[in-house]
Amino acid sequence: MHFQTKALHEGYTKDMQGTMAVPIYQTTAYEFRDAEHAANLFALKELGNIYTRLNNPTTDVFEKRFASLEGGAAALATSSGMSAIFYALANAAEAGDNIVCAAQLYGGSLTLTAHTMKRFGIEARFFDVHNPAEAEKLIDEKTKALFFETLTNPSIDVPNISELASLADKYGILSIVDNTVATPALCRPIEHGIDVVVHSASKYTTGQGLAIGGIMVERSNLVDKLRGNARYPQFNEPDASYHGLVYVDVPLPPYTLRGRLSLLRDIGAVGSPFNSWLFIQGLETLQIRMKEHSHNALMLAKFLETHPKVKRVNYPGLSSNKNYANASRYFDGGMSSGLLSFEVADLETAKQVVDATQLYSLVVNIGDSKSIITHPASTTHQQLSAEEMDACGVPAGLIRISAGLENAEDLIADIKQALEAAS
Repeated sequence: MHFQTKALHEGYTKDMQGTMAVPIYQTTAYEFRDAEHAANLFALKELGNIYTRLNNPTTDVFEKRFASLEGGAAALATSSGMSAIFYALANAAEAGDNIVCAAQLYGGSLTLTAHTMKRFGIEARFFDVHNPAEAEKLIDEKTKALFFETLTNPSIDVPNISELASLADKYGILSIVDNTVATPALCRPIEHGIDVVVHSASKYTTGQGLAIGGIMVERSNLVDKLRGNARYPQFNEPDASYHGLVYVDVPLPPYTLRGRLSLLRDIGAVGSPFNSWLFIQGLETLQIRMKEHSHNALMLAKFLETHPKVKRVNYPGLSSNKNYANASRYFDGGMSSGLLSFEVADLETAKQVVDATQLYSLVVNIGDSKSIITHPASTTHQQLSAEEMDACGVPAGLIRISAGLENAEDLIADIKQALEAAS
């Protein structure tokens, strides 16, 4: 089936009531037929609903549908994009290990990897996303994951996905990619060799800023990379916390299974059934919306590129942009999503421009149907030093825009008057 057809139908078999819309199973727990049924579910002899911290019928549809759109084998829904990233990395690494990460990451991902996970004994090592050779130098016998974004936020870079996937394969390391900004409507990293894909569903998936959630998707046959791989004993040795289960020996996608039975079970950052239902609604129009977001962002980028107060524009849909070749290779139909950034003279000028806009909302989010403007240096990346901000592509004068679904001419007019208002 084509993408749009799967977005409307995948993962849902109509219930006995014949409901066209996926029902919201707003429940904490489920009644078992008898004691043997309950025991079989916990022993994985039967598959079914146990407790909503582990699984839920509405969330199950969301997971199956999203996995299908990404071209993956299985998915795990979580309570936020950050919890999806944490689960994906914590599933691979433990105390004493390290993960190799792109320096150009979302601010929350930078602090998670560089600071929070450091307290768990997991070291983050950073490389320029456009320099895989730099990443290779950081890999050693304790490296458990290579982590980057398909379209970086807010530096707006597009890496060579296949090259980085091949690098991870060369060393038997898991490649984990955040595909939030591109979405599977534009880019499907698994098709280019990536092992695990994560998303903040709070962004383009919901499309209207209605719900917080995340999701992790694993590729088909990932078990072949994990089985017998000395880097990942947690998948090859009996799990004492789950009656000696060996994940690579179970006929289910192992990365998602361990994420569910170990991390989701014990940490509990689980998505709510209602939010899963909202994400399902968003998926139905995702491909259609991404075309409009991409169109509006390109129109804005072309205008900004000609304005005398703009030092540079970061949007991979521009033929003049250094990321244009990679975007053309990895993104469908020349579309490059709705996120762009541009740089003005300095921090104060950036603040003046942001404050002068009237149609844009000053919000630390992206992927909404309404256009959003953000000054990363004073918000999402405020915790970083000036040197760290420059290293991850976020200078003080950078302004990020999430182009919404308004008329492009109105968006251009508003940013034009804001630039002219700045001294």
